[in-house]
Amino acid sequence: MSHTRSSISITGWQSVIALFAVFCTPLSAAGGALDPSETLSALRENHAIVLGRARVTGHLNETARSHKLNVTGPRSRDFSIKMVWAPERKTALFAGANHGVPHRLNDVWEFDLAQMEWRLLYEPDNSRSYLGLGSDASDVVFRDGILVTKRGGPAVVGHTWSGLTYDPERKRMLFMSTWVTKQDDVVKMLGGDPGARFRGPPLWAFDPHARKWDFVETARPWPKAPFGAMLEYVPELHGAIWHMNNWEMRATWLYRSEPGAWTNLNANSGGKDIASQAPGRELVGYYDPVRKIVVAQWKRNTFHFDPKTRTWSRVLSATGSEAPRGHDARTAFYHDAASGHGLLVDLAEKKVWAYDPDATKWTALKPEGDPMPSGKRMLAYADAARNVLVVIDDTTIWAYRYCMSRSE
Repeated sequence: MSHTRSSISITGWQSVIALFAVFCTPLSAAGGALDPSETLSALRENHAIVLGRARVTGHLNETARSHKLNVTGPRSRDFSIKMVWAPERKTALFAGANHGVPHRLNDVWEFDLAQMEWRLLYEPDNSRSYLGLGSDASDVVFRDGILVTKRGGPAVVGHTWSGLTYDPERKRMLFMSTWVTKQDDVVKMLGGDPGARFRGPPLWAFDPHARKWDFVETARPWPKAPFGAMLEYVPELHGAIWHMNNWEMRATWLYRSEPGAWTNLNANSGGKDIASQAPGRELVGYYDPVRKIVVAQWKRNTFHFDPKTRTWSRVLSATGSEAPRGHDARTAFYHDAASGHGLLVDLAEKKVWAYDPDATKWTALKPEGDPMPSGKRMLAYADAARNVLVVIDDTTIWAYRYCMSRSE
């Protein structure tokens, strides 16, 4: 099956419907975007379509409105572009802060393709500054060893890099919110004792049903929390791996909510070859449920992690255009359930690549139909329920079907 060849396009009248969705969809609070189900069901292999504009809903507080999030939705935020799939909700979740401007927020969003809706699940607390708590720290307290907002959200909020994942067993989004905030200075400012501050990894869990943040406090041993690491849930391990390979941490750890503890997996038997065989900082990756491995792309190098043997393997090192560059500030990498391949979307170059783990081969795709939007703060995720890769430019929704599923 080729994914760059021509195939039968959607019919003319369906293209007219798609254009109508873009330009003529009513977006009143009581109304909303058109139901995309019929359009998506007609979408052919290797075809893309602009579905229209999504509405933005939820309790858009003053902080959100001051940054026009009620108009645009969350938008990508520098090194925060990863979205995670919540299978029981059939939606994708998003969180994470900008580098500095225009804001640094702890809000949580949900995108629902069936409803064509950006849904704000946790409205942001006050915006933070690069090193501190921002111009208004009145909503922050030092409690039980952590800096937390009065509503229970993280007061220190970082980029996600690839440190965002979803635990389908506990139905929680997990976020390693590591950042450069001078926390001891902040604790003193709030009248607390820096010696009482929790020194372990800043892992947070978000319950999308209760719309509630919770800090995950663990006992030693625990990993460091370097920037640019990867947090990825692995069902066979009943937990999420936390991986980095640089001077700060050269290891793969496992967090399990039961018993609520960290374990060093001693990847590659703790040998020196982990330095050459495992991906480094600012990688992107996904869990492959068919092959039961984690696939990662770092720069132009491709890696597999086998949870059973606890082994990383560098399976491909490209020197040119035969493979894409993986980087967590510009690319998103997800599993495509219909094909079993990985789909990497480069939001900077507006390109899509497919990766075949069996052949360890990359293919540059040429989607037919509507071109990908050209926004500068786009997001992307793989919608497993509807078999499409979704790129979101504020509220404009682009969907691409790489491969037909057996049921289509």
